[in-house]
Amino acid sequence: MKLVFAIVNNDDSHAVSTALTKAGFQATKLASTGGFLMAGNTTFMICSEDDKTDEVIDTIKKHSHKRKQFVPNSASYGMGSYASFPVEVSVGGATVFVTNIERFEKV
Repeated sequence: MKLVFAIVNNDDSHAVSTALTKAGFQATKLASTGGFLMAGNTTFMICSEDDKTDEVIDTIKKHSHKRKQFVPNSASYGMGSYASFPVEVSVGGATVFVTNIERFEKV
């Protein structure tokens, strides 16, 4: 058995959740926050049989989309003056971790 952790942008969370359910996978959803942009994410925990792990990842991939977003950035010009200007960054997609499970029980 495998445990898949998938960190997904909140914008894609509903689509990923719906697709996993339609594909027959049960997932636990946790609210999480990214460290770089401090933006909301959803972390999915999905337990699957070894031969179904690629299907889980493909489902997540299909419904997690990268997009460009502008975020504020400030630069110091000395003497205490700062200017704020937007910087374009890539957000979205998914970060996926897969680990082995020694034991799984649903009680």
